[in-house]
Amino acid sequence: MMTGDDLERRRRPKDSSRTESYVRTETYWTSWLIPVFVVANIAVFVVIMYVNNCPKHNRMRIDGKCVASYVFGVLKCAGDGYVNDHHGKMFLDDDLDLEKLGALQWMKIVHGHQAWRLVTANWLHAGLIHLVANMLSIVLIGIRLEQQFGFLRVGVIYILSGFGGSVLSSLFIQKNISVGASGALFGLLGTMLSELITNWTIYSNKAAALLTLVVIVVVNLAVGILPFVDNFAHIGGFLTGFLLGFILLPRPRFGWLERHTLPADVRVNSKYKVYQYVLGLLALVLIVAGFTVGLVMLFHGENGYKRCHWCRYLNCVPTSKWRCNTS
Repeated sequence: MMTGDDLERRRRPKDSSRTESYVRTETYWTSWLIPVFVVANIAVFVVIMYVNNCPKHNRMRIDGKCVASYVFGVLKCAGDGYVNDHHGKMFLDDDLDLEKLGALQWMKIVHGHQAWRLVTANWLHAGLIHLVANMLSIVLIGIRLEQQFGFLRVGVIYILSGFGGSVLSSLFIQKNISVGASGALFGLLGTMLSELITNWTIYSNKAAALLTLVVIVVVNLAVGILPFVDNFAHIGGFLTGFLLGFILLPRPRFGWLERHTLPADVRVNSKYKVYQYVLGLLALVLIVAGFTVGLVMLFHGENGYKRCHWCRYLNCVPTSKWRCNTS
């Protein structure tokens, strides 16, 4: 009797043709959830601008100042940015600031019992440039993933990655507020990397694809060491998405996809390869442990810097040009 491994060895074409054969057996979905997420982020930003009504609340009545703050607020809050007491209220007035709208704020989450901020902060943005940069990146990465793996798995990855970024951010950034969808965005990047690794055998030009992804991730994380960028949200989102990719995005074996058309003497032993099961199980253990430890530490009021003194350099590297606020 021929096994699934025998089938794969016998029917394995060259890399490029193998990839094409595999793609023809895959189901492709129409992407709708990622566009909905993008529209929702834009809608929230529009509502913020409408409710805030900068020209009305601005004491100096300088419309140009309002426009600049709406557009360039991101310059004080790049990526998943945060605002400290020395940098004002961004584009929002004193009565309706980001903190009141659901931004990450350690004191509110831990002592105010407002855990919902770990989710809502991912739908707020500090300015138009901040919003546009995140949404364009999410569209470019998220739509491709949703077309290949469906809305349910990609939606879970997006939400949990944003949540994971918020948890790690709150453990370290405790005297500032933080907003942005960058945690979810980096989660999608992490997922692309783990998806490539767990489905390594079906891809052609895999070394080039891996190198490209690693360079993209490293460059984006390196930007996070600039001041006023919440790199912990980036790292937390990336790690969450990276682990979820091993759990949710392994592709079935080639023989499994064609099992209904195989000869009677051919038997496919399992849907996935052994290493895919191992990576998925290990990722599941790590993500459950990570969320459990992170949430316990957070709601017990732990300061991440006390447990990891060198972690401050993951968020900001001081130079002669700027100082870092590690609080």
